[in-house]
Amino acid sequence: MNQARCLRIIRVWLCLLGGLQMELPIHAQDLNEIGVTLLRRVATNTDGTGIRVAQPEAPGTNIPPDFEVNPAYSLVQKPAGLFTYFETNGTANFFPNGLGTESGHADTVASNFYGFPGGVATNVVHVDNYEANYFYNSIIAATLPPNINDPVVNQSFIFGYVPGQVTISEQQQLDSEFDNYAAQYNTLFVSGAGNNGPGSGSVAPPSTCYNGMSVGAYGYAFSSVGPTEDNGRAKPDIVAPAGATSFSTPQVAGAAAVLMQAGLRGDGGSDTNSPSDIRAVKALLLNGAVKPSDWTNNPPSPLDPRYGAGVLNVYNAYEQLAGGKHGYIVATNVPLGNPHPPTGTNGTVSTLNGWDFNNISSSSNFDGVNHYYFNVTNGMGNAAFTATATLVWNRQQNQVDINDLNLFLYNAANSNLVAGSTSLVDNVEHIFVPNLPQGRYDLQVWKAGGIPNVSVVSSSETYALAWEFSSTLLNAAPSGTNLVLSWPIYPDGFVLASATNLVPPVVWSTNNPVPVVTNNLNWIPVSATNASQFFRLQPP
Repeated sequence: MNQARCLRIIRVWLCLLGGLQMELPIHAQDLNEIGVTLLRRVATNTDGTGIRVAQPEAPGTNIPPDFEVNPAYSLVQKPAGLFTYFETNGTANFFPNGLGTESGHADTVASNFYGFPGGVATNVVHVDNYEANYFYNSIIAATLPPNINDPVVNQSFIFGYVPGQVTISEQQQLDSEFDNYAAQYNTLFVSGAGNNGPGSGSVAPPSTCYNGMSVGAYGYAFSSVGPTEDNGRAKPDIVAPAGATSFSTPQVAGAAAVLMQAGLRGDGGSDTNSPSDIRAVKALLLNGAVKPSDWTNNPPSPLDPRYGAGVLNVYNAYEQLAGGKHGYIVATNVPLGNPHPPTGTNGTVSTLNGWDFNNISSSSNFDGVNHYYFNVTNGMGNAAFTATATLVWNRQQNQVDINDLNLFLYNAANSNLVAGSTSLVDNVEHIFVPNLPQGRYDLQVWKAGGIPNVSVVSSSETYALAWEFSSTLLNAAPSGTNLVLSWPIYPDGFVLASATNLVPPVVWSTNNPVPVVTNNLNWIPVSATNASQFFRLQPP
């Protein structure tokens, strides 16, 4: 048995002060913040129905091991028959059983993942609850890994307590094992980044794998921060509100299950296979995330080292899924390393929020480019847009390297480059452009050509692309002697802020009434005697 397989798996929720720290379950305001409440109002029964999930849990030192979810736990409330428990000594379909004992950590993870009433995916069809050492050694690292048939796996554990305890070579082996499994069986591993922050390079495996999703805890000072120690990849991918990454992770896993359910039942169009692919789910979740006000990245890294793509918002991801699958307008080949400006074609993608699942090819002498053209306008001459686009592809099975894909946004009228994401090490590219003028734009997926090398693993690559061009306007209208403020519910995640004056330093308050949702608009009445005179929408 190799060294990495002998590593002891440690929970990520160890208190930095030395003892064990239990986290309260997800709160109603968190469900509001991550878009779950709004999604349930707009799309009924979008709750993970029909999706089978897995929950490996790291045990403590007790014997038998404490890794099991109690179905009767007050914030889980699931029938016992929903669970199968796996451990080295066997399998059980009932609780309690002789394989292990109840874990408070597992119960809390479950309550945020699929528990009732506070979970994200409250109606999953089955849960496979694994003891994590058994899961790694007998499933992931097996000589012939078996298919567990769980498309979403929540991993609220890490290998090792602190950065450096797992060597870079061990991390790379772990990444390869999880990536190979994900590529072979289309399994999305959603893993906690760890609670070893805020120093850079503190994200721990298994969340460092290429093909999974690494989750940080938004609002938690010790959430681990990227980039990865091996080659500087952007991790975490996304964050969710919680007091530790153990409990932000199941929110993202639940959101993935919800998106898979929606795609399989046709909410994203007649092609129901593509939106359930892990690349499409990942692209939609990252592209639907809400940027905190201090979000930034350091190109060529595509993501913020603290927040990834931003704060989870499953409603935004769902709306982009519902925008439908739309193919590229034209594909071109350009000599290796040559410019690739817009082609001047007249075709246009019909929606400003949507997705695609497609292939791109290059050759020994040519780079490949797939062009998506958009007419970005809403009929209001002074409206500016925010452009967000995310490209995701896999590290292919049994490969050390990845194909080099990039993402570009060009102004089609003058061929000027507006933005680009050109990481050589990431299998995610991400563009975020606030204050984009109206016009015609060419969103390009680019693939490096050439002979097989570190940038060319294969001549063709399958990718998922998600995009959103949005213009969110705050409107004010009289209502009797009062005023009503309104703005669209999509994109979600904006907060109404108010101020009494604009004399520096301006103090913006978010202490406003909760908006009422009517006809796809947020509505807030404002009294004529309100001291605030100025209002704006702002990110969290």
